[in-house]
Amino acid sequence: MVEPTPVVRAPSRRRILRRLRRNSMAMTGGVIVIIAVLAALLAPIIAPYPFDATDFTAPAPQPPSLEHWLGTDELGRDQLSRVLYGLRASLSVGVLTVLLAVLLGVPLGLLAGFYGWLDPFVSRLTDLLLAFPFLILAVSLAVILGPSLFTAVIAIAIGAQVPGMIRITRGETLRLRDMDFVAAAIAGGARDGVLLRRHILPNSVNAIMVQATVYVPAAIIGEAVLSFLGLGIRPPTPSLGVLLASAQPFYRQAPWLAVFPGLVIVALTLALNLFGDGMRDALDPRQVDT
Repeated sequence: MVEPTPVVRAPSRRRILRRLRRNSMAMTGGVIVIIAVLAALLAPIIAPYPFDATDFTAPAPQPPSLEHWLGTDELGRDQLSRVLYGLRASLSVGVLTVLLAVLLGVPLGLLAGFYGWLDPFVSRLTDLLLAFPFLILAVSLAVILGPSLFTAVIAIAIGAQVPGMIRITRGETLRLRDMDFVAAAIAGGARDGVLLRRHILPNSVNAIMVQATVYVPAAIIGEAVLSFLGLGIRPPTPSLGVLLASAQPFYRQAPWLAVFPGLVIVALTLALNLFGDGMRDALDPRQVDT
């Protein structure tokens, strides 16, 4: 007699929150992420100056002072205001990139894992995308579309994140489709669309969420790299990568121009990774609570 496949139930929301509260590193990362998101959303309100306003009353660049907390750049623009608006642009790229990766990668992963005849085609497509580094793809898109936020989102999503999202979703689908609750739904007459929508996709959400939390900081770093190379967001629109690129000629004369945007990138990506690791542990149904 064949023993039934054991079903590992996903943890409840209360248990997930309890696990997160016990993880001090994840909570610290979550607080930093919330502060960064609020600062980005409220940038037009809390920024002391418009990001493109020039101070002609003193020579530029100015070091940090009471009037300009993070100093000014070579054109006399307030660096704190530009960092806040740059944080807004970089977070937008991170969120939009992950959304695009989910919209493209999750359906393809579901179909590849559920339909065996489609799996080789999707797998070859994934291998093809992985064969092109996202920098090469970004250069090609910049030539065709021009450097912009949209170009950065497309390049990072297709070149780096869609293949990984396909593989994660495909692996979860392959694991779930052989479980007893899916077999029971098939025996009850459920169609393929119902199986994918009501049974497999909801049970894959945890893995997709964990992968998304990993992809957001990677997208922020990718945007900084592309903007630094002139392939992403272009001045005068500020982003953290644009601020680093514009600070390069002044790294000896005005090091604060590179230090503060760099610290924001490091702190934000570290916080997102800590929170992502905490989410992975909290969503793990095999973890035993003590």
